[in-house]
Formats: sequence, structure tokens, C-alpha cells
Amino acid sequence: MTKRDILAGMDIGTSNIRVIVGEIASDGSLNIIGVGTSPSEGIKKGVIIDLEQTVESIIRATAEAERMVGAKIDLANVGIVGTHVGLFTSRGVVAVAREDKEITEQDVERVLQAARVIALPQDREIIDVIPREFIIDDYDGIRDPVGMLGVRLEVEAMVITGSMTSLRNLLRCVNMAGYEVNNLVLNALANGEICLTRDEKEFGVFLLDLGGGTTEIALFKDGTLQDLSVLPVGGDHITNDLAVGLRTTFQLAEKLKLERGIARPEMASPENDIEIEGISGKEKRMISSVDLYNYIEPRVQEIMNLCKQEMGRMGYNDMPPGGVVLTGGVSLMKGIAELAGDTFGCPVRIAQPSYLGVKSPIYSTAVGLIHYVYHNQGLRRSGKRQERRPGGPLSSLWRRFKNFIAEIWE
Repeated sequence: MTKRDILAGMDIGTSNIRVIVGEIASDGSLNIIGVGTSPSEGIKKGVIIDLEQTVESIIRATAEAERMVGAKIDLANVGIVGTHVGLFTSRGVVAVAREDKEITEQDVERVLQAARVIALPQDREIIDVIPREFIIDDYDGIRDPVGMLGVRLEVEAMVITGSMTSLRNLLRCVNMAGYEVNNLVLNALANGEICLTRDEKEFGVFLLDLGGGTTEIALFKDGTLQDLSVLPVGGDHITNDLAVGLRTTFQLAEKLKLERGIARPEMASPENDIEIEGISGKEKRMISSVDLYNYIEPRVQEIMNLCKQEMGRMGYNDMPPGGVVLTGGVSLMKGIAELAGDTFGCPVRIAQPSYLGVKSPIYSTAVGLIHYVYHNQGLRRSGKRQERRPGGPLSSLWRRFKNFIAEIWE
């Protein structure tokens, strides 16, 4: 196996850092061959607050994945939490270059570059440009214009921007851990790649990534990401409620949440069959699952109500045809899909990757990162990495970033 045959996705979350390694088979399919997980230290609500601890967590997770793969990982495709991300629409226009007026990939790259020419504050940087539709001589709604004929090519694109400080710190942590960043990918795009069907993304769907420190609400419609919002609440708040209410440690509260947590009253039992310890190992006592429910349900309901408010802000007081899809670690809690269905008044399902060994919502982002890069860098069909197109939206940012960081470190 050569380095050219593998892709690594790095999900740097508030609670855990997960690294997934995929191998590109000879038939062009993608297989998961490595998984690494480490508790995330140094990150709070999706923001890096301690570089050294974050670097150590990245090293532990990646080392575990490398042991499974039996090879060194050099390049990582890293996910970005949307707390500091901004989305807005931009348009680009170019004249078709060829004399016969056939539109080529170079024309597409030029029009995407034209859409990037926007005024930005000094503290923000363009992460990616995602085309929503192409327009050829006033004929709109075109998804792939390559090979068509026309005089003028336009694009309506979604421009994703991020905070320079947050991006710089993220890049530095990965580099300090000994890895080079191949691409930055918005977590919502990665999750949409692996969690949603084509019909859901086309007709409209909300994707909720219920993480440890944040809850990400992504609206997909007409095949692309349309809007994004991130709430600074997540599973850690549920754990904190349990720790305070039951007068126990955060670690034990987290274990109780993961193993016995429920969000529906019919799943609770009044029997005292759960043993817990007080702080410093004192005051052992028995509680029932009803006690757990009484602490968990109000916080989960609050998160869902906040999500519903954000959906209303996006223009959806009534849910889109695709309903709501849940992913992330908190979505594993028993009864949460039913509670969400009652809150939103629509069908709710829990999504997870279909690969053996990673069939859990906790791996959705990391697996989605690989899929997103795989489908946007021309790695399919032959199973080999093709030459990247110069000036592509995923590569131009990193040329500027690497030069910028190199100047600082010099």
C-alpha cells in the first residue's frame, strides 16, 4: 500500500478527536482500514483553548489509526466546526475561452475564481466556494456545464468564510502534531456527504449534528448546503447537569449518560438499580433511571427547542419534505429521535456510516471528510490520485495559508 492510495479524515471535536483512514481500491471504491479515537483535551465549544493539549490528543488518535493501517499518515483532511463560519452568496462571470465555445473544466475553475473576488474583513479568510448552479447565456439551473456550448458562463456560488485566528490555530495544532493539512472541510458538508440521501438534499432537509460542545444545524436544499447555524450547547451540558444534580464526578456522569441515558419517560424504570459514587468516591448510593431521565430530558428538550427556533429563523416554521436527520454522539441516546419528532412535528431518523467497524453516528464527520474529499479531488474510477486542478477551491486556500504560516515561523 502506498501513501497515494489512502485518505485520512480528522474530526477534531469538543469531546473526542477521531481519525478515520480510507483506502482507495483498484476498482475506485473506498474502504475504511483505520480508526483512531482520543479524548479531546484543550477544546471548548469547538474552539481551541490549549494548543499543547490539543496537539497531544491529535497525536494519540492518529497514532492509533496508524497502528491499524500499518503506515504513516502524512496528509490529513480536517473538519471545521461552524462556530466561526460565515456563509453568503456570490456570483462570478467569465467568457468561454475556446473558439468553438465548448465549456471546459478550466472555464469552470475561472468562474469559481471570479466568485471568490469579494471584499472581506482582515480577520476572515475564504475556506471554500461551493457552486449552487451554473448559468450559460441566461439558461440557469445547470449543475455541470462541462462539455456544453455557450458564450458566457456564470455561477451562483456559496462562499464559506472563517475566522483567520481559529483557522490558523487549527492548522498549527495539526502541523505541531507532525501532519500536513491536505484540505479543510466544513463539518456540515462532510456530514451531508455520508448522512443524507440525494432526495433529502434535493427536496430539503435539516441535518442536526449533536456534538459534545456544540449543536450544528445545517439546511440542505436543491442539492447543496443552504444555511448553517451552530448553538453553543451539546452533550457536555447534559453531563454537567447529571454531575451537579447527582453530586458525582463529570467522568461518572458521562458514563451514566452514555450507558443509561434516556430521553423518553416510557423507557424509565422506578427501580433503584443504578449505583453511583459521590465526589472522591464517597457516598455510594442507588438511583433509578427515572432520576436520570428527570435530569436529562429538560436539557435535551431545551436543545431541540433552540434548534427549532433557528430553523424558524432560516424560514422553516414548518419542516421541509425531508424532515430532520440526527447525527453526532448525543443522537445515540435512547428515545432522542422520538423526542425530536414530537418537537419538530415531522419524521426524524438517526444517520450513521454504513461501513463495517464505524457504524455509529460518532464517526459520521470523520468518514464524511474522506468521502467529501474523495468526490471533489478526482480520486474515483482509477483509484489513483490524479493531478489536482490548479487554482481549485480546495487547494488555493492552503497555498496561501502555508505561505502565511511559513512567514510567521521564519
